[in-house]
Amino acid sequence: MRVVGGSAVLLVVLYAYVLRIAVGDVNPFDFFGYFTNQTSSLTALVLIALGALALNGRRLPLWLSVAWGVGAACLIVVAVVYNALVPGTGSAPAWVSVVLHVVFPVLVVIDIAFSPDRPRLAWTQVWWVLPYPLVWITVVLLRGATDGWVPYGFLLPERGLPSLALHVVGILTLLILAAAAVWALSRRTSRRSAAHTR
Repeated sequence: MRVVGGSAVLLVVLYAYVLRIAVGDVNPFDFFGYFTNQTSSLTALVLIALGALALNGRRLPLWLSVAWGVGAACLIVVAVVYNALVPGTGSAPAWVSVVLHVVFPVLVVIDIAFSPDRPRLAWTQVWWVLPYPLVWITVVLLRGATDGWVPYGFLLPERGLPSLALHVVGILTLLILAAAAVWALSRRTSRRSAAHTR
């Protein structure tokens, strides 16, 4: 199911990109500059890797477990920010937005919360949720200051430094809260594990 689901999400992202190409917007740096498109694609690849390892009966490496948790936390941010701040502003068909901003985040969180092979993420690893979004924010702000392109209106330079700082801090705060929730969910004791400890 992870291989199928991850592959389906990649196809949805590719379909959305083809639609952009069809209207003359072929720049991949713009399309994949959206946090949704980046995060969905990367997390889909993580799910495919997880599924492939499970099919081959191989243990989950630590780095992939952490990537799973980071992807889930970032998808929570995708869902909350899109549905709360910029609902309906994308150019993709409505069903594409629903898949990427609602269905996929929900399924990934459910998977990491309830699957029997979920990782038990150590709290000392939760900081790994920060590097990727920080790099993304830095690149977006640099692009906004140079070529004027930003993926979301609330990151426009003309909104002023206080507004930018408020939104960036808000997103990072949401990210940390999402990561804490994902890490806590991954450490839940399942009924089966609890039965074995009795």
